[in-house]
Amino acid sequence: MHLDTFLFSALLLLLATSIAVTLFKHLGLGSVLGLLVAGIIVGPHSPGPYVTEHVGDVRHFTELGVVLLLFIIGLEMRPKRLWALRREVFGLGLLQILVTGLALAIYFYQWQSSWPLSLLIGVTFALSSTAFVIQILQERGEIASKHGMTAFSILLMQDLAIVPLLALVPLFSETGGVSAEIPAWQQLMLEIGMIAMVVTVGRYLLPVVLNHLAKQGNREGFLLVVMLAVFLAAWVMDKVGLSMALGAFVMGMLLSGSSYRLQIQAFVEPYKGLLMSLFFVAVGMSIDFAAISQQLLMFVQHVVVIVLIKLSVLFFLALGFGVSKQIAMRISFFLAQGGEFGFVLFAAAKALDVIDDGTFVIAVGVISVTMLITPLLIRISDHLARQHDSAASEADHLRYPADQGDENRRRVIIGGYGRVGHTVAVLLHTSGVPLVVFDTSPERVAQGKKDGLPVYYGDISDPDLLDTANLGSASLLVLTVDSHSTALRTLSHARNTYPHVPVVSRARDLETVGHLVSAGASHAFPEALESSLRLGAIALQMVDVPQDNVDLLLQGVRQDNYTLVKSEEDVVRKK
Repeated sequence: MHLDTFLFSALLLLLATSIAVTLFKHLGLGSVLGLLVAGIIVGPHSPGPYVTEHVGDVRHFTELGVVLLLFIIGLEMRPKRLWALRREVFGLGLLQILVTGLALAIYFYQWQSSWPLSLLIGVTFALSSTAFVIQILQERGEIASKHGMTAFSILLMQDLAIVPLLALVPLFSETGGVSAEIPAWQQLMLEIGMIAMVVTVGRYLLPVVLNHLAKQGNREGFLLVVMLAVFLAAWVMDKVGLSMALGAFVMGMLLSGSSYRLQIQAFVEPYKGLLMSLFFVAVGMSIDFAAISQQLLMFVQHVVVIVLIKLSVLFFLALGFGVSKQIAMRISFFLAQGGEFGFVLFAAAKALDVIDDGTFVIAVGVISVTMLITPLLIRISDHLARQHDSAASEADHLRYPADQGDENRRRVIIGGYGRVGHTVAVLLHTSGVPLVVFDTSPERVAQGKKDGLPVYYGDISDPDLLDTANLGSASLLVLTVDSHSTALRTLSHARNTYPHVPVVSRARDLETVGHLVSAGASHAFPEALESSLRLGAIALQMVDVPQDNVDLLLQGVRQDNYTLVKSEEDVVRKK
């Protein structure tokens, strides 16, 4: 039964996804698998009610989630860091495509009419899913691990390979399909020109616009301009035959050194998460079990052979590049599935009559099912890795750098870079304590950079920003913001989400101290009273009161919650 009511379809989708994700997360299988199963349930190939028949259109739209995902990865990938991965990208990544594609082409040759067509199919199945792998790595906190970075390098090379593969598809068509009106050299110049435009916008124009919007405090405009820049880069790359995701990655990398990087990531993350969830649902909706059942044995054979070939080739190639057995095993199991770009390549081949409808349905089904079993393959790799004697030593590579070592456990997050925040930051930095500071004033952020401190633009009360800054792995949150409401909002999120992280806050007076402590602050210090106490202490010393007596007096005042000076303050207020 097809339900045309949009609202009811939305309710059906939300019901299926919420139940499936909750169940699969509870079983330890991850949210991705739950989203795939939810897609199968609400898809047009299921016996019950379905959301839409136009699965291809839904999948194309939700590929914007892949665009935002690559943009966020680009934000975390400085150019120097990418250059350091050149051996993995252009060495291991390229070899993986060629060797795996050749092995799969030999396998598929028995069903195809020509060797070149078999090679095209083999190389297409050699690609893995950037969306799936990056999402799972992020969920597991392993994107910055050794196997996470190596897997990302291979995926990046696969994204680059989309361009020549799409160019090869029309060569197999009897009807042609692509106009030769534009000479190759003009096409190359057009691509270079478009890339240069993206670089110019991301490097020079966009930071100026964002700085202007930040000074105005225009959050909505800030977000919209960022989204415009990302999708403009994706559209431009798509128009010249390059990958949309690659354009977004380049734009993100251009902003990776910006002071706005973390706030941009915090703004974009919720939209990326929503679109990526819908993308996985759309993949599940693409699985046509009725068509698969007609050639079930062949389908199962294809899935098993493709997975085994990809596992074997990548495992031995990784070993050849000096990777340990445990890391090589994890990489191979992470990348054993088909990729979302396979949908694009096979759709192009079908449109040009390079492959028939039956081959297309089987190909889409194989890609979708290999994605479906990826979380299970990763669990197998976890189990196998633990069997080795050195698994304990490898465990350090499975976490974000923020979770490793004593230095990172001491990391302090500071909200506000005014005079108080500056003083706290300088003291911590001088003592060798790692820190990150956020402020909503572009001028103060620029001053922090001049001071040589890690000061970024960002609203410390934004829950997404605190999540992006990995507050959960920090040892302390220090609030020096002047706004009482901002401090209270930050405290509320910190206490609800990260109750183990202590919070120390600045306060204007004793009344504010009471509010902050009630909201969950570990300590709150009244700025005016502390200045007064310091002034009083100097006065006592100058009239020859012994230093020990002064120290004991100040200690008693603080331990007694400023009761002594509080009563005097009340007297002044009454007057």
